[in-house]
Amino acid sequence: MANEKKLDIFISKLLESARIKYIPNGSDIKEVQDALKTASKKGTGKSGFPEFVGIANGYILVIEDKSEIEKQVLYDDEEKQIISTDQKAITNYAENGALHYAKEIIAKTNFNKVFAFGCSGDEKHHNIRPIYVDKTGHILLDKVENFENFSDENIEKYYKEQVLGETPQETLELEDILNKSKELHEALRNYGQLGDSEKPLVVSALLLALSDKDFNIDSLTGDTIKTDGQKIFDALSTYMDRVEVKPEVKKQQVLNQFIIIKDRTLLNQKDERLKVEVSKNNYLEKTPLKYFAEFIYKNILSSVISNTTEDVLGRFYGEFIRYSGGDGQTLGVVLTPKHITELFSELVDLKPSDKIFDPCCGTGGFLIAGMQKMLNEAKPDEKEKIKKEHIHGIEIREDMFAIATTNMILRGDGKSNLIKDDFLRIKAEDLRKQKFTVGFINPPYSQSKGKDTAHLSEINFIKHLLDSLADGGRCIAIVPQSTMVGKTKEDKLVKKQILKSHTLEGVITLNKNTFYGVGTNPCIAVFTAHKPHSDKKYCKFVNFEDDGFIVSKHIGLVESTRAKSQKAHLLDCWLHDKPTESKFMVKTTIEPEDEWLHSFYYFNDEIPKEEDFEKTIADYLTFEFNMVMQNKEYLFENL
Repeated sequence: MANEKKLDIFISKLLESARIKYIPNGSDIKEVQDALKTASKKGTGKSGFPEFVGIANGYILVIEDKSEIEKQVLYDDEEKQIISTDQKAITNYAENGALHYAKEIIAKTNFNKVFAFGCSGDEKHHNIRPIYVDKTGHILLDKVENFENFSDENIEKYYKEQVLGETPQETLELEDILNKSKELHEALRNYGQLGDSEKPLVVSALLLALSDKDFNIDSLTGDTIKTDGQKIFDALSTYMDRVEVKPEVKKQQVLNQFIIIKDRTLLNQKDERLKVEVSKNNYLEKTPLKYFAEFIYKNILSSVISNTTEDVLGRFYGEFIRYSGGDGQTLGVVLTPKHITELFSELVDLKPSDKIFDPCCGTGGFLIAGMQKMLNEAKPDEKEKIKKEHIHGIEIREDMFAIATTNMILRGDGKSNLIKDDFLRIKAEDLRKQKFTVGFINPPYSQSKGKDTAHLSEINFIKHLLDSLADGGRCIAIVPQSTMVGKTKEDKLVKKQILKSHTLEGVITLNKNTFYGVGTNPCIAVFTAHKPHSDKKYCKFVNFEDDGFIVSKHIGLVESTRAKSQKAHLLDCWLHDKPTESKFMVKTTIEPEDEWLHSFYYFNDEIPKEEDFEKTIADYLTFEFNMVMQNKEYLFENL
């Protein structure tokens, strides 16, 4: 028989990890303790206590444990999920007992919101099911892996979204960004007749100009001698001098991308469609540039410069490409979502002392997220050094480079260490001199079309990054799952070469909708540089398809409340070797020829129950009987 004490210890660790105040077998809240003194499961009016009682932000948490996973819940009606209130069910089943105690607390105290948890199994194989209880009844909620969503800071949000069904704040904010990007996209198209790659450049130029303290939107008068575009260009150039963008050649590379601001006639001519009435029958026409500047100042600037990991400029870039049906995918441009850029920093346990390198930095999403984590954990006297020396990136595309530089300038950091170059053409030994300790990469996808372009495959980018890092450097990549299989003979050979010099730590299979609308099934691969892979090394292969992110109509991928607990579970398993079911994580040795994916190594580690065996035998006998009745007994002659 399973040991319930082990489950109690496991549950207590989860509560402590979520920083939840709890008491075992009782409560230090007097009215709750008094209510439990007459809460016997047998209905005798004597005392009855659950395994744990906790409190978080005014909500009571009641937890009942059962060591046998079959003792999770007993229903009166399984289809309708009506939990039995029979005395034996309350005594013998986790959810039934937890619900009983929650009802007692609701009936006998002034607390009117209780989360009851039925927990069963052990650390590796377990169920944790929350039930919300108040005076009107109860609501069965989805199973959870831990109690992260029930901490003081998270429980109110969980209640609003899961119990009340409110739209998450993050979804509303994302919807707002998407609506603004759509509105701006249409304005840039209609009034500026700008191409796909030109739109984000105009936005970037205006953001830089608006950041200069001496620039005033009211100065944009549509003058034909000194045009609005010239004024904006001068302002952004001044601002780049003010924040000391160096060297000069780099500043010029960025400014060259913004020349469209002053050279495009249509942007600098007054447009009668943009006239505003300043007094009766007196109208003032604006140039498209002034209209764009006003829109960006009002709706976008504060979001871009806020100290968050959200790459708002990158989000706009992606939306412009999507709305325009542009060339993003054909060029292999797949911009990384915010929750993935944040996850990268957590998976490699990024520290303020690290030196980050992103050789395909795009709009700067990884650098923004990594820099933000480092600054959040750094001491005050370390922050300036991080900004100046610890953030490095390369981008081959001129437009992307300008956007990434803008991104970093607006956040007051990292701008001096971005360069425009072709990563694959830079010798690894030259990059190694920089002593990068962490490499982040989302390489261009599907660029290898044959022998002439075989060197452009995703696995080659990973190898070159590994070769370029310092000894012991951590490399983390997000790539299509096919990269970990080896799409060609050349790619399979590169996999073998990687293991000769570097170590594969593991691969995480991601949600198929991570790059929503792109059609790529991604995974994250983590390596240690310049440490040959041992044939005794146990790698981790994780199935993280259920990451708590869901597709919302007209918006795309959005975070649900489950995302926090799912990520916490992933990090516990990845960083701290928390035991878990093989359907979530497998630890195994590998061969270069293997498919480095969870699906390749997965095995079912659940021990079959007696009823499973009996069902299998019954199914086989039924099959044999049916075959005999159809005169096919010859199928069994050689058995």
